Amino acid sequence: MPVSPVPERIYSSIYNLNPSELRSEGIRVIFADLDNTLARYSQKTPSPETVAWKEALEQTGIRLFVVSNSRKPTRVACFCESLGIDYIGRAGKPKKKGFLRALDLVNAAPQETAMIGDQIFTDILGANNAGVHSWLIQPMKLDTLPRRIRYGIEWPFRALCGDDRRGL
Repeated sequence: MPVSPVPERIYSSIYNLNPSELRSEGIRVIFADLDNTLARYSQKTPSPETVAWKEALEQTGIRLFVVSNSRKPTRVACFCESLGIDYIGRAGKPKKKGFLRALDLVNAAPQETAMIGDQIFTDILGANNAGVHSWLIQPMKLDTLPRRIRYGIEWPFRALCGDDRRGL
């Protein structure tokens, strides 16, 4: 059976994800993409807002864990270290192997885990492939023509997400 590239939900930003609401829905773990989701491509350390959001997640018992395809292992490591979270780099999204490895590392079931990311064909398709909740975040910045084209190609799948457009 084919895996859907349609996200369950769309949010304008990670900051529109309310930790208390997520916990009441049974979410224990948030997998997050790094680039254009938690940070801009050139950003080396987390913003104060990202640190505060991560702390709010922790206060409600939700663990944040980065699942990234970044080819720059030191970037992912440095960012996650400074945020105080674990990660998997070169995860191979949308293949489910990286997601399954991450689920094993955090000792969580797919139904209590959500993936947040800015790309349909890596983050969302991979999350749906692995059986975890798939929540699309609007990209932080579309600063290059290839990124604008890629997001343009994804538009129909974004439009098909009729469930929830929180913060848009």
